[in-house]
Amino acid sequence: MSKNPSRLKLGFAGTPDFAVPALERLAGSHRICAVFTQPDRPAGRGRTVHLSPVKRRALEQGLPVQQPTTFKAPEVIALLGSLELDALIVVAYGQILPAAVLRVPRLGCINIHASLLPRWRGAAPIQRALLAGDLNTGITIMRMEAGLDTGPILAARSISIGARDTAKTLHDALAILGAELIEETLDALRDGRSHEIAQPAAGVTYAEKISKREALLRWSQDSLSIWRQIRAFNPWPVAETRFEGQQLRIWEAEPFDSTRPNASTASAGAPGLVLAASPDGIDVACGQGVLRVTRLQLAGRNPLSAGEFLKGQRLVGSTFEQA
Repeated sequence: MSKNPSRLKLGFAGTPDFAVPALERLAGSHRICAVFTQPDRPAGRGRTVHLSPVKRRALEQGLPVQQPTTFKAPEVIALLGSLELDALIVVAYGQILPAAVLRVPRLGCINIHASLLPRWRGAAPIQRALLAGDLNTGITIMRMEAGLDTGPILAARSISIGARDTAKTLHDALAILGAELIEETLDALRDGRSHEIAQPAAGVTYAEKISKREALLRWSQDSLSIWRQIRAFNPWPVAETRFEGQQLRIWEAEPFDSTRPNASTASAGAPGLVLAASPDGIDVACGQGVLRVTRLQLAGRNPLSAGEFLKGQRLVGSTFEQA
C-alpha cells in the first residue's frame, strides 16, 4: 500500500485518446506505478512510428511506461505482482487480459466502458449506439472477469444522445465522464462504500468492430438510417458515396424538414438524385425521405460546407452513387 492511505497504488492500461482524461485525473489523485500501452507502430502514408496518445501523456507526466506485446508473458505477470497494485485500471487498452492478470491487483482490474452495460459489449459501443438510434448512452465502471465485458457493475452514469451528436462528440463527452466516474468509484472502493451489481441477462447486445466498408452509403436506405450512419462514422472512417466517379465523403447531414424557413420544395426521386442545392444544404433523395447534406469532401480536397462546395460544382440533377 502507498504511504498515504487516500492514494491507491494503481496500474493504468490504455492506448487511445479516450483513455487520456482518466489517466490525467487519476495521476492527480492516486499513485500511478506503471502505465501499460500498446507497442509503438508505424502509421500514415510515411509509415512513421507514432506513440499512442496514452504513452505521450504518460511521458509528459513523468510516469513509467511499459509496452508488452502480450500480457500473457510470465515476465509481465511477474512485473505486475512486484508492483503490489491496489487496482489496474483498463481503458480501451486493445488487448484481452488473461485470467492470471485479473487476479493480481488487490482490488482487481477495473474497466471503463463506453456504454450502459449489458448493452453494447465489445469494441465499438459509441458507433453502434448511434447506428441503432439509441436515445442515451453512458459509462459503466466494471470489475473485469474472463468474459467479454461481462463483469459486475461498480458504477454507471448515463447521458442523452443529441440529434447533432457524432461519434466524435460522444467520444469526447464519455471520455470526460469516464474519468470522473472512475475517480468516484475508486474512492468508494477504498472507503468500503462500493457495491457490485451483476449484469442482467436481458438486454445484452454486442458492438462489433467497425469496418471501412460499413461507411459506404446506400441511398436506397431511408434517410434516417443514412443520417445515423454519417454521424456514427464521423470522424472515422467517414461516410462516403461517389460523384462523377470520384470519392465523395459526407461529414455532416440532417433529415430534410420541409417546414423550416428557406427549405426547398424537394420531391421524391430516384435514390441518390440531387433534388435541390443551396448554401443551406444539398438535398438528396433516399429510398424513403430526403437527406440534406451540409458538409462534404471530394477526394484530395478539404471538407467544405455545402455553400462553399457549390461554388465549384453544379449538382442539381446529378446522382450520388454507391461507393
